[in-house]
Amino acid sequence: MSPDVASSGALPTEIDRARYRRILRFASRHLAHAWWFELVLPRFGLQRITERTRPRRMRKFARAFHGLAVELGGLMIKVGQFMSSRLDVLPPEITAELEGLQDEVPPEPFADIRRLAEAELGVPLTTVFSHVEHEPLAAASLGQAHAAILAPSLAEDVGFSNAVLKVQRPGIDGIVAVDLAALRKVGRWLSHVRLVSRRVDMPSLVEEFAVTSLEEIDYLQEAANAERFRENFAGSAGVAVPELVWERTSRRVLTLQDVSAIKVTDIDALRAAGVEPHDVALRFAAVMFDQLFTHAFFHADPHPGNVFVTPDDDAPEGWRLTFIDFGMMGEVPAGTRGALRSMLIAAATRDGRGLVAAMREVGVLLPTADATELERAMTQLFARFGGMGFADLREVDPREFRDFGHEFSDVIRTLPFQLPENFLLIIRAISLTSGVCSSLDPKFNLWDAIEPYAQQLIREERGNVVGDAARRALDAARAFALLPGRIGSTLDRIDGGELEVRSPQLEQRVRRAEARRRNQTPAILFGSLLISGALIRDADAALSTAFMLGSLAPLGAVVVNALRGR
Repeated sequence: MSPDVASSGALPTEIDRARYRRILRFASRHLAHAWWFELVLPRFGLQRITERTRPRRMRKFARAFHGLAVELGGLMIKVGQFMSSRLDVLPPEITAELEGLQDEVPPEPFADIRRLAEAELGVPLTTVFSHVEHEPLAAASLGQAHAAILAPSLAEDVGFSNAVLKVQRPGIDGIVAVDLAALRKVGRWLSHVRLVSRRVDMPSLVEEFAVTSLEEIDYLQEAANAERFRENFAGSAGVAVPELVWERTSRRVLTLQDVSAIKVTDIDALRAAGVEPHDVALRFAAVMFDQLFTHAFFHADPHPGNVFVTPDDDAPEGWRLTFIDFGMMGEVPAGTRGALRSMLIAAATRDGRGLVAAMREVGVLLPTADATELERAMTQLFARFGGMGFADLREVDPREFRDFGHEFSDVIRTLPFQLPENFLLIIRAISLTSGVCSSLDPKFNLWDAIEPYAQQLIREERGNVVGDAARRALDAARAFALLPGRIGSTLDRIDGGELEVRSPQLEQRVRRAEARRRNQTPAILFGSLLISGALIRDADAALSTAFMLGSLAPLGAVVVNALRGR
């Protein structure tokens, strides 16, 4: 068993070892497959094969992972859901296949659930509840929820009787520990692949996922998150949170008010209740933006099963949004929060250059990146598609999207993007928000929700214009005062032959040319021996085999050169 698993406190049972090895075998097999097609074949001049087979290979991988996640459950389903939201770095062949991956697995027997709940609460369930449904309301990979009715005395104390009993799956702690150990191992593997490491710190990303996952199986943390969320929206009658029964809640058991109402995307039920779906989309987007940009504490899993529309005469327009399941929450650090506000303002004002600058500020784009082409791409993107709703975009000729993508795909791939801390949950929240809004109204225009909020931010920014101008003037004065000394120092270095001018792009091209030169002879020899062996297979099987085996030596030389050049 891996030391990662042992250090986590999980018991190294044979089932744990089998699960750990199963995940690593899956990852290593597909990583080797990707390495061969994406790194080795292009070195032999077979780039066309790589490009032609890529969509099929991506779909095959996604289908295989989908099957693995459903079979294993645990954190694998969560990993698949995160992957489905990564439209920024993963191809659509993967995200489309995984977007339907639901956290629904066969339920645990109620006898096991009762046993765990009573052990946690220290009393029989009949002491707490008058009735508990044996069939769960929902069965997820980490826990399951049952409808219940509180005992009369407890119901009188808390002010409601209809409740939900949420209980962890027995043994889930060990499963999570094993899954995280395997994911950490895969993260370390990927950290040695330059194509991945230049874009994202995989070990840090896995640790962020680990923190979120461990918090999600701590129901005391979920209860605290719910209370904090309630406080943030205490002044809004349009947002609600279920009440908690703290005295009947532990790390593995959560007892709370049953607030089931109209599912946020149930259009027929909304209209039957006199609620306009377009209005729900606007309110939902605004509430999510408030969480991200105002409170800096947000629901990171706002899928349709976690948001209800509750008719309420005291609420604005006669209804309110009710959020549930606060196990997956995110926080926006102070620095990231300011950069996100800048990104929102740039998007609302269709400012391509400002958007790229905000990307630098938030840390998505490294400061060293030459983003001139990206600025041009963003400007053209806003000019052509800015302000369009989902329905409008569907009317655009797909060839126009394809041409635009081909024109700037190389720019996007070559720029050094990375994933800042906590950004994974932000992307997930925004992606799910967009999906819910488009489900409510195909003609929904996300700009309608963004612009009022952005205009308020712009007004706030204008209030700081005088201060900003003063700071910039002071910076300019300092730079001007230092200018003569810097010019003199530079001239001295030129006279002494000490000034070195470097061009990273030129150096990279020289290295690639040198790598191609090193690979040319062994690659040709490898291909000649392999093809010769195949051609004479029927005529002389022994000689054919000798040729094919002999081709392994130059192949090894090419692979070694490829690894050195990476």
